[in-house]
Amino acid sequence: MSSPLPSLILASTSSYRRELLHRLQLPFTVVAPGVDETPLPGEPPAELARRLALAKAQVVANLHPKACVIGSDQVCDLHGEPLGKPGTLDKAQAQLRRLSGQAVVFRTAVAVVREDVGYQGCTLVNIEVRFRELTDKDITHYLAREPALDCAGSAKSEGLGIALLASVNSDDPTALVGLPLIQTCRLLREAGLDPLA
Repeated sequence: MSSPLPSLILASTSSYRRELLHRLQLPFTVVAPGVDETPLPGEPPAELARRLALAKAQVVANLHPKACVIGSDQVCDLHGEPLGKPGTLDKAQAQLRRLSGQAVVFRTAVAVVREDVGYQGCTLVNIEVRFRELTDKDITHYLAREPALDCAGSAKSEGLGIALLASVNSDDPTALVGLPLIQTCRLLREAGLDPLA
């Protein structure tokens, strides 16, 4: 007789991550992790993404030690400078002006924690993105139609934001949206929760 599968929790309030996780057809609940996402002084974007993904998973796993908890975070890396969610229209416009014609790397980290079996795994997926040369008119029209104030880099690649991009290069097509499902599946299997079982 096999042991029952652990409950699965997504430690995130992101609707994008929730939509992606539904693709795995596993029942899960959502718990807000309440983690301060402020970068530490001098913290590189990749380390920031890893630290926050793991912190989110750990905070929720501490509250639900028998669950398998997924945490994730994404940081837009513009030549070593982390660009987070703009939050306001003015900041989104400023971010897109800075990103115009630039190559950036979106650092998307995912962590899985299962306290009951002592498992903790975290990995990072890098997505290379080149923005087109954007005019102020492009930026204004885009943000009027799709204000991506809750997206690192101020663009929703899964929506109209794709029109701002010249190219995307990644090993995981879901990583740019905020949850790298290929790596998430690997970590879940390592934690004893195989999506295909």
